[in-house]
Amino acid sequence: MYTILLVDDDQATLEANEQFFAENGYEVFCSATGRRAVEMIQTIKLDCVILDIDLPDEDGFDVCSRVRTFTSLPIIFLSNYTEEESRIRGLVIGGDDYVCKPFSQRELELRVRARIHQRYGDRPAEILQFDGLIINTGDRTVSFNRRYGEFSRIEFDILAFLARHPNRIYSYEQLYDNIWNEPLNESRHNVQARIASVRQKLFDLCPGKEYIQTVRRKGYQFVP
Repeated sequence: MYTILLVDDDQATLEANEQFFAENGYEVFCSATGRRAVEMIQTIKLDCVILDIDLPDEDGFDVCSRVRTFTSLPIIFLSNYTEEESRIRGLVIGGDDYVCKPFSQRELELRVRARIHQRYGDRPAEILQFDGLIINTGDRTVSFNRRYGEFSRIEFDILAFLARHPNRIYSYEQLYDNIWNEPLNESRHNVQARIASVRQKLFDLCPGKEYIQTVRRKGYQFVP
């Protein structure tokens, strides 16, 4: 489950976007002021911020500049200012994208998803170790107490992605988006079948261990 922060002083826009993103599987936090938004960004583990420019205490450009002093968290401006000067300014000071009002909620969600995927997708080779389980993303091997398992490309990608974010819940749509690199356009059965295969291979490799767990009505998580 991705976690986002909506920052907008327009209550109707805030509530509509909160409902839309929540219905699409996101955990959503909201703020109507820049000051409160910065506090939340500093204390909540977020994946993306959707930031209005016209705020009652300070403008969104200033908020973005402050946030960029301590995090590279994706920021998407959502604003009534449609002129080129504002769009360029938003990108120059550190915004990752700029969407003009009125806007399509579906397009906004796709942009959010793309920025989150871009942030998590390009990673250097690493070794993920959980007691005897070792996942090497460099040579794409999985071993447990020096015994190696055989995983297909997609199976390895699923396992490595979940293991990079232990105890974090991911829906079918989020897994498909991050691993297949496109929105979910097939039945959930495809994802379920792949997950089932990964779990069986992990169980054969690590008897008694249940690293990948189902969270009812939400998705899957890797539990060390």
